[in-house]
Order: sequence, then structure tokens, then C-alpha cells
Amino acid sequence: MTKTEKRSASVTRDDVRIVASSGNVFADLGFDQPELELAKARLSHKIAAEITTRKLTQRAAADVLGIDQPRVSLLVHGKSGQFSLEKLIEFLERLSYNVHITATRVPTEARGRVIVTA
Repeated sequence: MTKTEKRSASVTRDDVRIVASSGNVFADLGFDQPELELAKARLSHKIAAEITTRKLTQRAAADVLGIDQPRVSLLVHGKSGQFSLEKLIEFLERLSYNVHITATRVPTEARGRVIVTA
């Protein structure tokens, strides 16, 4: 039996339910404000990447961000729910980033959403 045959033999269509992603994991998981959570996750990722790029220790990053080291640990481990959107923007400013926020009107029947590009 080949590797492919072994895999297909162990899982049948009845055993697996496949659901297409909406493009937002937080929406897929049923979060109350999925657009906000995705925005915070993207900003947190940018902050963590900058900390890595600068080769900062968590203690040094804490000094730059104006928070304590355990909060930096939360941030670099993807715990963006622990921070407000405003606080994440402040962290980016402290890391010498400009943050641009743009509001555009959507058709009246559509609901607005938050889109963050980081």
C-alpha cells in the first residue's frame, strides 16, 4: 500500500467535515468582534516582528514600549486580546512607525469593517 493509499484508507469523507474559511479565523471561531480581533492580531504580529528584527530582549522591548516584561511576553506570543487597539498603535509609534487609519464609505446595505494592513 502506498503512502497516499494509507492516508485515504484511514480517513473517509464521512469522518471529516471541511468548511471553507471566511478569510478571518476570528469570524470562523465565532468571536464577537472578529474584524477588531484580526486587526489587533496583525498589529501585534508587526510589533513582535520588529522586536525580533531589532534583536531586542523582552526586557529591552519592555523599556521601549513602556510596559513590563511579562506583558511583552504576552505580546510576542500572540496574546493580542490582552491589549486595546489604541495601545497596540501606541507601541508601533514607540517603535518609530507611522500608523495610518483610513475610513471609506461602503454601500448603504453593506456593513462596515476594519481592515488593517501591517
